[in-house]
Amino acid sequence: MSEALQTAVARQRLLLRGRLSGLLERLALQARADWPDRAALERLLVAALPSLPSCKYLYVLDRDAHQITANASPQGLLPEHLGRDRRDRPYLAEALAGERFSLSPVYISRNARRPSLTAIQRIEDEAGGWLGFLGADFDLRELPLTRELYQPSGDWVQLKGDPAIRGGLFSQQRVESLMDARIDEVMALLVELMTAHGVFHGKLHFSSSRATLWTLDDPYRYRLLDYEDLADPGICLAYSYRAYPSEAAIPESRVAEVFHTFRELRFMDETIYLRSGSLNIFNGMVGLNFSCDGSHYMPWDEFLRKSLGFWLGTGEICG
Repeated sequence: MSEALQTAVARQRLLLRGRLSGLLERLALQARADWPDRAALERLLVAALPSLPSCKYLYVLDRDAHQITANASPQGLLPEHLGRDRRDRPYLAEALAGERFSLSPVYISRNARRPSLTAIQRIEDEAGGWLGFLGADFDLRELPLTRELYQPSGDWVQLKGDPAIRGGLFSQQRVESLMDARIDEVMALLVELMTAHGVFHGKLHFSSSRATLWTLDDPYRYRLLDYEDLADPGICLAYSYRAYPSEAAIPESRVAEVFHTFRELRFMDETIYLRSGSLNIFNGMVGLNFSCDGSHYMPWDEFLRKSLGFWLGTGEICG
């Protein structure tokens, strides 16, 4: 997981922990007074649910993690969970190790098969003795999170591909595709579409002679162009003129350089060569996939600083 994504997840967990720990601690204190009366505990759980509007299930476990109440849910009590042994569930690991309050990592629930998490609060007697646990299950869809969209770092990322392809790399060589034969015309067309016709993300698949495009006018659906489309400059008539966006991370004048470098990487070697290349003008990221199935994502300016010698001479392509 990237550092930026880890930070975003950690922040949400911190907010949740702050919201839930106090509520469950107060509820655990009330449960102490009713321990171990099942009926009284269940009445307490049902009454407490409105104070936890995003909670899916509330339940009480003994100190061995056996469930001694039904699940309290917004639909009522679910007695089929009474007696359930939860010791092997990952969300109880910290609690069984002695933590007074723990918030599990996100997991896929057994029944609904949806991302969920569980908060566990230890229940103690007046002397601090360990009685059991209060458990609260949450469906991530229903949690009151801030959920600001995290911002990726924009650093260069390298990913290894299929080991079977890497293992057979030197027994293959590039076969000229239809796009290769007219690559200069195709590149010029893509540059025109991205700088003057509202295409903000374009990906060229050189080996299969096709392109996938995302446009400002219809950003939720991509367009697929085959070789016949790419070989006809007249397709520009099907895309309205759009001024180059001022919010773009890459200057309009540098877009052509990126595609020219794609061309160089495509023909740099008969064994190690570019299979596909993409550019997103808003985040300025270039995506590359090579014949060894290694993939790279990097900022456009860092990409343009790399020489062909770098790609061929360091082994960075295939990791």
